[in-house]
Amino acid sequence: MGNRDRKNEGKLEQVGGKIKGAVGSLVGNERVRAEGDAQRLRGEERESDAKAAERAEGAVEEIGGKIKNRVGALVGDRRMQSEGRAKEIKGEERQAENRPSTPSIH
Repeated sequence: MGNRDRKNEGKLEQVGGKIKGAVGSLVGNERVRAEGDAQRLRGEERESDAKAAERAEGAVEEIGGKIKNRVGALVGDRRMQSEGRAKEIKGEERQAENRPSTPSIH
């Protein structure tokens, strides 16, 4: 399973936990409310772990792109430079879109 799948599963688990917690609060069932909170927190943790893995992969991609870009510049290969720069930017974007979220407090 990829990191994107794990992120989506984490989000779904959070939604399920919020719903379960709200139902527990609505009917006055403390156990169900607490189970919902625990489920929501597990989802947040799963999403956070997947984002961290994506950031790490993005950093590796960025570094690889920088190296390819610099080598291309050294040997005078403009195509290699362009490919390296594109990979570098892709890695930067991957890291940016997976920055940690501000944790929710309920």
